[in-house]
Amino acid sequence: MENGNNFNESVVQAADAKAQWYDTDELPKILDNYRLLHTCIKVIFDFLVKKALITPDPYKLDKKISDIKSPESTQFVESERSIVMGQRFSDYESTLDFLCNYYKFSVSQLSLSNLKKLVDLNNSITWNAFSANSNKTNTRVLATMVFGARQSSDALTSSMINDNLSKAAQAMNEINAALKDYTEFQKEWYKAQVRKTVLLSPNFDANKALAEPAAELQQIKKNFAAGMGKVPFYNELIDEIIQEDQGPKKAELQQLLLKKLNVAKESDKKVEKRVDTKALIMGALQVLGSTPAQIGTIASKIQDNHDLLESEHNSFMDKLKRALRKAFGIAEKPLYYNVVIVDQTTGAKRTEKIHYQTFMTDLATKTRRFAAVAQPNSPGYKKIMSMPEEKIAEFVSSQITDCNRLMVHLNALDDFFKTAASPMNKSKVKGLKIDITTLKNSIVKANQQRVEYTSYIEEEAQMKRLGITG
Repeated sequence: MENGNNFNESVVQAADAKAQWYDTDELPKILDNYRLLHTCIKVIFDFLVKKALITPDPYKLDKKISDIKSPESTQFVESERSIVMGQRFSDYESTLDFLCNYYKFSVSQLSLSNLKKLVDLNNSITWNAFSANSNKTNTRVLATMVFGARQSSDALTSSMINDNLSKAAQAMNEINAALKDYTEFQKEWYKAQVRKTVLLSPNFDANKALAEPAAELQQIKKNFAAGMGKVPFYNELIDEIIQEDQGPKKAELQQLLLKKLNVAKESDKKVEKRVDTKALIMGALQVLGSTPAQIGTIASKIQDNHDLLESEHNSFMDKLKRALRKAFGIAEKPLYYNVVIVDQTTGAKRTEKIHYQTFMTDLATKTRRFAAVAQPNSPGYKKIMSMPEEKIAEFVSSQITDCNRLMVHLNALDDFFKTAASPMNKSKVKGLKIDITTLKNSIVKANQQRVEYTSYIEEEAQMKRLGITG
């Protein structure tokens, strides 16, 4: 009995340690991939709305999301496609928004039953198998819509959609792979909780239980509700516990279980080797490569807000001026927006003119530039990779500096549109704050890697000055 309790305690300790590792290391990575997926599907959603292929759910804001729920997947008549897919896609996006901003990704929260809900959500639209021939209704219909709309779009829009589809597929693959491993851990975590709250309970008769497998099953059933509460009784996992305790291969199973729950310590994993600083600075560039979808969404909203303001200048004289310009081939008058720039440090304000056409061209240029370096096997990535390391660092630094300037202008434009629109149109202005925050997080992450790179370079230089070589 004493040996049995020792094993139970060893399992519980190992499971707790691995749960902490999941909470601090692995589950945040899964959440990051869900956030990337959410960013991508918002771009695709807006694209389909703009193409008038889906009708956004008018009751979306009235629906309160408090749990993981997959959208409907039943068949529907073709004439209702726009409305039905608009509602389903809205529900799907809302659930992802709930996951990314309100759901707690922790071992205690993400139980086996909640995992099933998450897997069902992932399977409701299979971005990693996004095909017009899919046997899943939502995937098949959405793919048909997206591929058709993409063909009738300009090259930049088509490239943006392709980039988002690629990133959504990549995020989904990484999520599914991580959840597969995590599901295996959750089974062991469940068993560890049974050992902790049932087998180690004072009411559990270990002597009677270890007399034979049937007796242990009876003891577990007897004390299960008191120890585990409303958690389901999984017969298969309970049977595994019994096999580990008194099965013919119990020694082998016990050793295998402890090995499964082991988390390698940093000292065990550490291998003395020089840090690949070039890979580090290229990693910062790849983070910037994840931003085209975010910039594309912002550009689309700015365009919509611009069109909204322009619609307010549609008098007879405005139409006449446009007609005369067109008739005589006169170029459109450059459009400037007078925006207020706020210094985040001092709070001082200044007015600055933003040339609208140039600004939008710059956004499109950034989208293409960053998309070109998103994948390690892309020509753009390989071209920069062939440059000297210090030149890459200079390029990355200049891009981050440029992005930080862009953030200032985006915040100013967001405020401008909200104040410039007429009272009757203010509710139609599309806010940029959430998208700006998402973009800012990516820029901060890229800068963190750039700073880490700089620290390594400075440390190496210091070591050389001291005559120390690694």
